Amino acid sequence: MAVLNVLIYPDDHLAQVCEPVTEIDDALRAFIDDMFDTMYDHEGIGLAAPQVDVQKRVITMDIEGDKTNQIVLINPEIIASSGETGIEEGCLSIPGARALVPRKEFVTVKALNRHGEEFTLEADGLLAICIQHEIDHLNGVLFVDHISKLKRDRIREKMLKLKKQIARAKE
Repeated sequence: MAVLNVLIYPDDHLAQVCEPVTEIDDALRAFIDDMFDTMYDHEGIGLAAPQVDVQKRVITMDIEGDKTNQIVLINPEIIASSGETGIEEGCLSIPGARALVPRKEFVTVKALNRHGEEFTLEADGLLAICIQHEIDHLNGVLFVDHISKLKRDRIREKMLKLKKQIARAKE
């Protein structure tokens, strides 16, 4: 297992629409384990494959952070949603930035688990928000795409400065 490199906004790879997973094998399961390691290392509650530069429709989540309620969604699709909610969201690809994002209060998602078995999950609260946030990533959408251009531009500038600092630190 390994901690993967998390892409930082603005990165063109974060804006790509991901391809469906066509084969669930040991290599994919190892990648999923690496995604969990990466998510926990960065103290996140969700991670989508494009955030680690893999353009596949795979999500890992653990909103409790205790490794007992890990959720894997492969090729997820929201099949029902209702209500209105929203919280100040953050993102591992946009460290230190937060913004209020409108979301659906309840979602039902259909997906495959790490063994290729189809399942349906009904979610509300933080889990529903996390599911929507991570599925957005699979569609090339970040939480900053839901906010005003002015706020998005400010966050973009902060992230560009951060990327320069990280690059200098690696020299």
